[in-house]
Amino acid sequence: MKKVVLIFIGLIFLCFFLPFALTNPFIEVDSQETENQQVQENVSTQEKYKYGELNTIKLFHTKTNTIEEINLEEYLYGVVSAEMPANFENEALKAQAIVARTYTIYKIKTNQGKHYGAAICDNSACCQAWITKEDRMNRWEEAKREENWNKIVNAVDSTKGRIITYLGEPINAFFHSNSGGTTEIPLNVWGGSGYPYLQVVETSGEDAYSQYQSEVQLSREEVLTILKQKYPDIEINFDLEDSIFIKEYTDGGRVKTITFGNVNLSGVEARTLFGLRSANFVVSKYEDKIKFTVIGYGHGVGMSQTGADSLAKQGKNCDEIIHHFYTDVEIVSF
Repeated sequence: MKKVVLIFIGLIFLCFFLPFALTNPFIEVDSQETENQQVQENVSTQEKYKYGELNTIKLFHTKTNTIEEINLEEYLYGVVSAEMPANFENEALKAQAIVARTYTIYKIKTNQGKHYGAAICDNSACCQAWITKEDRMNRWEEAKREENWNKIVNAVDSTKGRIITYLGEPINAFFHSNSGGTTEIPLNVWGGSGYPYLQVVETSGEDAYSQYQSEVQLSREEVLTILKQKYPDIEINFDLEDSIFIKEYTDGGRVKTITFGNVNLSGVEARTLFGLRSANFVVSKYEDKIKFTVIGYGHGVGMSQTGADSLAKQGKNCDEIIHHFYTDVEIVSF
């Protein structure tokens, strides 16, 4: 009887456990997991940037406190036409379209609800400028309206879906009007740790855009009044040669620190207080006046729009323009 039982147990082992051991399902599972990981790692960039089949965005209108749902590319028509002159080169306009699309996607991904549920607003001081087609057309001379609008539409449509990424993520694509020839790093404008793809770069040809050079003249009394509003204990003896002087410059050649009497200001703060177009300025005194001679327009970070136009005039295409202003980035499609 015992012999029969032993034979029966042996048969059960052969039928059920031996195939289990020979096939080694644990190895098969590990192989499948590895394969799945490889598939995930090899997902194409195009698939990665679909962002939920993004077609429309919610735009907050700051003047009316209303939210409009608008097609993404149509929204970009309004941004590009508001942000860059239509008489700029086609490749510069295309670069602007890619930059504006990237900035929009970045805002959607990092939205913290400050626009009442909308992804972005139409105020350039906060997000990007935006204008309706009707308003934009009315501001152009009549003979140029259709040509200009078609140029803007072509710039957006010909770059549809293209954005700028760094290490696989959309960049915070800052841009400004005119760098004066040299851009700035974010640290010197807003503080913080900055972004590695936003470095100081030089661009030739920006001095040709003379409309971005400006002067601000104020009386001694006006300067003192402005400063006292924030620094009530300030003292300035304007007759002393070093009563006002630039103490330190940034990596991009802008004013980092400027001294007014017994107070030190950052160049960005001085720009704000005195209504200067940029922090790239020199200061001089004559008679009872203080004169700020300013180069450039804007914070100086990221792509310079006149720089983009200058590069386009030199034969650079939109991709080359973008790689000039943003370091170690990729241009991908979603």
